[in-house]
Amino acid sequence: MPPNPFKRALIAQVRSVFNDSAKGEKPVVRQPDGLFGPQSVCWRVHGDVVTMMVGGVSALLLQMLHPAVLAGVWDHSAFRQDMLGRLRRTARFIAVTGYDSREAAEAAIQKVREVHLRVRGFLPDGTPYAANDPRLLAWVHVTEAVCFLDAWIRYAEPRMPLADQDRYFAEFAIIAEALGADPVPRSRAEAEALIQEMRAELVADARTREVARLVLAQPAPSLSVKPFQAMIFQAAVDLLPAWAREMHALSGPGIAMPVVRTGTAGIASAFRWAFR
Repeated sequence: MPPNPFKRALIAQVRSVFNDSAKGEKPVVRQPDGLFGPQSVCWRVHGDVVTMMVGGVSALLLQMLHPAVLAGVWDHSAFRQDMLGRLRRTARFIAVTGYDSREAAEAAIQKVREVHLRVRGFLPDGTPYAANDPRLLAWVHVTEAVCFLDAWIRYAEPRMPLADQDRYFAEFAIIAEALGADPVPRSRAEAEALIQEMRAELVADARTREVARLVLAQPAPSLSVKPFQAMIFQAAVDLLPAWAREMHALSGPGIAMPVVRTGTAGIASAFRWAFR
């Protein structure tokens, strides 16, 4: 029986979004000898396209609330001209470190560490910052871990046992520690405590809101992707804690919440079917 044309189309759309054909990029092939493996919770969570997109956008919005993280992106990144490129690079890093061979994962981590050495500067008030600051790396990591996992729970496994959630944080900690992050949470409780501890350092100003606008208003890669992207971005804002939405001056879906959550769940199911 020939492959379902709708399934082929979905797969092609995802591959075109996450792999830069101009650079010869191809989808990462799962290798059993990587940092994790088929029985890991990371393989389960990070392998779901839609929940990772929802969680990734939500994590980016959270990360930008830290002024030093924002400054590093603002001063040293071409995100304003190439938001898709930035999202692609982040997604590829997660894919390579999560699914490729140990050698490929370690090479990707080393490359990021080298980039971080060059990312440094001063905040508008003169305070110095550096991307390899262990605490800043910890903030980037914990926001990603919590958002990836919460998107997975909401749209894929709502009854995920707490023991599996803790295993996820313990597994994902391997990447954070290799990048130089500290402290690194190894359980759900530790992750939530770290976020609460760092809330006092967060700021929302004109630059923060400009980044949020650029993230949420970026054009879709194609007309066929546009309705999916709009729904996923709404789901990402919905996933944010209420205090973070308030800092960004973003409103949640409100009375449209059932539509957003049902629609996103439907999209996630369709993509799982396509890649099954």
